[in-house]
Amino acid sequence: MRKFLRHPSDMPVELVLRRQACVPRQRLNNISLGGVACNSLRGFRRGTSVELRIPLLGDQARYPGVVAWCRRQENGYLVGIAFIDEDTLFRARMVEQVCQIQHYRQQLEQQSGQPMAIEQCARDWIAKHAAEFPYLA
Repeated sequence: MRKFLRHPSDMPVELVLRRQACVPRQRLNNISLGGVACNSLRGFRRGTSVELRIPLLGDQARYPGVVAWCRRQENGYLVGIAFIDEDTLFRARMVEQVCQIQHYRQQLEQQSGQPMAIEQCARDWIAKHAAEFPYLA
């Protein structure tokens, strides 16, 4: 299985069905260069065309993809969204990096009880984690 970036659960996403037909199952063997794993209250069939949206980042944060896998969990599903073109994958990775930095900032603020400057948090996160990104679990 390919590595799928685990989207921070404190940054909500929407998975919206796209009107395009499903990708045939036989093509799902090697569907993408990578993708994102996110939580969902509903399950999706493998091969379903979806759009991943991150409302907190505005209308531009929309990424077309395909459900590569879906696993039942205690409170819903963990869904792997595969991106099938390099441009979408690149844009999604950049946004995921921003989400990881924002998540890191929230953790630091919670620990210290103080507001943290996003620029400093970004520098710290990049120094600590950029080399292993996008392979973070």
